[in-house]
Amino acid sequence: MKILFIGGAGVISSACSARAIAEGHSLFLLNRGVSTLRPLPDGAELWRGDIRNEAAARRLLADHHFDVVVDWVAYTPEHIEQDIRLFSGRTDQFIFISSASAYRKPPLHLPITESTPLENPFWEYSRRKIRCEQRLMEEHRSTGFPITIVRPSHTYDRTRIPIQGRYALIERMRRGDPVLIHGDGTSLWTLTHHTDFAVGFTGLLGREEAIGEAFHITSDEVLTWDRILRLLGEAAGAEPDIVHVPSDLIAAYDPEWGAGLLGDKAHSMMFDNTKIKGLVPEFEAVVPFADGALEIVSWQDAHPEGRHRDPDETTMDRILEAYRRSWPA
Repeated sequence: MKILFIGGAGVISSACSARAIAEGHSLFLLNRGVSTLRPLPDGAELWRGDIRNEAAARRLLADHHFDVVVDWVAYTPEHIEQDIRLFSGRTDQFIFISSASAYRKPPLHLPITESTPLENPFWEYSRRKIRCEQRLMEEHRSTGFPITIVRPSHTYDRTRIPIQGRYALIERMRRGDPVLIHGDGTSLWTLTHHTDFAVGFTGLLGREEAIGEAFHITSDEVLTWDRILRLLGEAAGAEPDIVHVPSDLIAAYDPEWGAGLLGDKAHSMMFDNTKIKGLVPEFEAVVPFADGALEIVSWQDAHPEGRHRDPDETTMDRILEAYRRSWPA
């Protein structure tokens, strides 16, 4: 197939780009630049440009028609309106990357299925994704715009430590400094390796049965947050000194971190993947986080230039100090 990825070099999309090439597709990547952490796969054709510059994007697209277009970097309804203008009549399938954080918070039941209502009063990021989905479904019903919606949930690769603090967290554990986990550490969470996600995702490309449908693609492994941190500690050769702090207190000191907790990570989340497995039988998440943690720490230790850090590395210490002051001796 002839496929266009808008983006294609991110944590999730890089694995999907590599798999699409491996499956023999003709892949075009419309991207503002190339990530030094995740090189583009051999065989992909790079178009340098900004999809949000609509006039320039039209010039790049020229008279091309695609079997599939995937927008990995659409976050607002305004982005979706532009996509509809650019790709109506230009593709046989348009895939929007939404987010599993759009599902109702707090959840009323587990596991989550694709029919779980979309509602998130805590996180504007998720509400924007919901509005994007609603607009696309409206366009599909009224004009037949051939949409497929995909909802990832906390997908990671070796370049991204999936806990607030990033590489500073590894350093703290190795020094013996306390590390913060929201709540009591027992809420359940799902982490998905990007190569596992890619199997399910590329299985949707060009599938007529996926038009007008939404799918989440996640691992079936469910871990507590304490276990996630301890697996990272084991990979780093350190025993974490875990301090449990209420999510509301974290939000008071760091509203952005708090929104991601109250709107997503503070809630137990596990997913029923029956729908994606029914359409893509080869999909099975095979990378446990124990292996993923080893991959992450090994890569991070070897690539200091690629270590992501949260902007304010003192935030965790400030929150821990506030928690100590508020907790009875």
